Amino acid sequence: MSPKEAAKAAPRRTSSRGSGLLTAGEKAAMRETLSERRRARSSKVDGESDVLAKIAEMTKADRIIAERIHAIVKAKAPTLTPKTWYGMPAYAKDGKVICFFQSGAKFKSRYATLGFQQDANLDAGDIWPTSFAVNRLTAAVEDKIGKLVERAAS
Repeated sequence: MSPKEAAKAAPRRTSSRGSGLLTAGEKAAMRETLSERRRARSSKVDGESDVLAKIAEMTKADRIIAERIHAIVKAKAPTLTPKTWYGMPAYAKDGKVICFFQSGAKFKSRYATLGFQQDANLDAGDIWPTSFAVNRLTAAVEDKIGKLVERAAS
């Protein structure tokens, strides 16, 4: 096939913004990220206040879980710094996100997620989980979260 024929056979790209590649929720998260980055460059950011404000915006069920996870992170990994990340509560070490909480309602999921990024100290052999669905907090779940956060931040 000649280059000219290949160009005709290739799918056409459109320049419209509504190309359907990202969902509305993903687009909103990207806008929040850009806003977070602009704020970080222009002024001193109060990560604690930003995280608490994001938690306050959540639906009641997700807010209850997020508040408890926030308390657990502060207690078990006080060296982590609260910040927002893609519009979600997150906790960083040396500027790198270690863990985050994603509201289930934000992306129309049936559960909230506690996730860990690549700088989290959770490596265990050749395979390990990096995110957990959170439907309900029990004493056992809170204990597991505390141990994961402690290890991730170490």
